[in-house]
Amino acid sequence: MRGLSRIDPGWGITVVRVMMAIVFIVSGSSKWAAGLAATAAGFAKIGIPAPGFAAFFIATLELGGGILLLLGLFTRVLGLLFALEMTVTAFYVKFPAQWWNPARIDLMLLAAGILLILAGPGRLALDNVWQEHER
Repeated sequence: MRGLSRIDPGWGITVVRVMMAIVFIVSGSSKWAAGLAATAAGFAKIGIPAPGFAAFFIATLELGGGILLLLGLFTRVLGLLFALEMTVTAFYVKFPAQWWNPARIDLMLLAAGILLILAGPGRLALDNVWQEHER
């Protein structure tokens, strides 16, 4: 275990950021592939206000934001946006309708978003290149 204590914790944050990015890239891609009309219809069915706008915004956030997150760009802002999205999906959509099991992944993504807000992008992120350049 002594060797593990020498590993920079930023690498653990990087793993969380990259996996979170992959989840959102796949989710956003599936919304675009299904078509925004179908996504909007699904949002309307569960009572999301302005479902047409919400479908476009969420599909774009998930795909585009997921790609940026993968690169480690705008990590804290995206962490906030994804944490807000997961707060809505977990507490407004899934808990009231189906309770705990369907909300588990949303809660983990919420926790991951909060981690990125508080800790930043971890290692191997373009945000770090910008921070170094500013110093």
